[in-house]
Amino acid sequence: MTNFTSFSSLRAACLDLPSGRPAASAAVAQREAILTKPPKSLGRLEDLVAWLAHWQGHAPPRLDRVEIQIFAGNHGVTKQGVSAYPAEVTAQMVANFAAGGAAINQLARAAGARLRVIPLSLDEPTADFTQAAAMSENEFIAAVKSGHDAVSSDCDLVCLGEMGIGNTTAAAAIAAALFGGGGDRWAGRGTGVDEVGLSRKRAVIDRALTRHGDALHDPLAVAAALGGRELAAILGATLAARQKNIPVLLDGFVCTAAAAPLMKLRADALAHAQAGHVSAEAGHRMLLDEIGLKPLVDLGMRLGEASGAVVALQILRSAVACHTGMATFAEAGVSDKPADDAEPKAAG
Repeated sequence: MTNFTSFSSLRAACLDLPSGRPAASAAVAQREAILTKPPKSLGRLEDLVAWLAHWQGHAPPRLDRVEIQIFAGNHGVTKQGVSAYPAEVTAQMVANFAAGGAAINQLARAAGARLRVIPLSLDEPTADFTQAAAMSENEFIAAVKSGHDAVSSDCDLVCLGEMGIGNTTAAAAIAAALFGGGGDRWAGRGTGVDEVGLSRKRAVIDRALTRHGDALHDPLAVAAALGGRELAAILGATLAARQKNIPVLLDGFVCTAAAAPLMKLRADALAHAQAGHVSAEAGHRMLLDEIGLKPLVDLGMRLGEASGAVVALQILRSAVACHTGMATFAEAGVSDKPADDAEPKAAG
């Protein structure tokens, strides 16, 4: 359970993080060196296995218990016309998840992962952050706790995602506050706003940055003033996973923005996380560059709901399967010594 009750105690928790188990990743590297393939020929797949082992603390790593967590929240800023869909769609999509009718239900089934959907006070949207802070300190801490407490210690990997009409506006505002630039740099079309809607969205972000200028020095205050309950919960879940040595796959722009305050508090705070994909949302690639994460896939997706993270999960499963299933040179009776001279000499 959580033990933070304020920005101050949460900040302390964000700074006091375990560093993983290098002995486990070293053991993975030793095995990779004797598998029946040229060194490093599986490229990033080999790095991913070592990363999994480093954070799980054992070699080989496992992906037996993978959990997908989708946090859902509603945003008062939708009153400003920043989304192509009305706010009630959030609850409707949560019902669709429960009925098994969404894309993530199919992806979760295909990937062999457990899906959990966690709605957060959908009947109480956050405040319109052009008028006031989206959440008070207490409201923000409560939402962070919801995410933190959702992560169980027996997970091998957590895939994080979100659902919330209006939340690309919140994500863009957080990115602008943390990394500079206003609405012009960070706002995208989200659920599909037209050119007029995009201009309105940019202006909304700029007004919010002006209103909350006093909070911009503190990443947690930024997340409270400009974010949403589902973003705060993702921050909490990402923190809990690090504390419990559980690797994380982050989904798209909103999910990445939700976790970004952790990195602004401590540079290596997201070392246990991978970017599942880079989305088509305008600011996502820039945000990944800012926080130093390289996406696993680039498929032009922009759905949210952890869809890109779960597609990337299949890559991790392939990496682990190769590492655990391949024969060593000795087992296969294959020479692991390169020829002394790869180029045949001319006769004579």
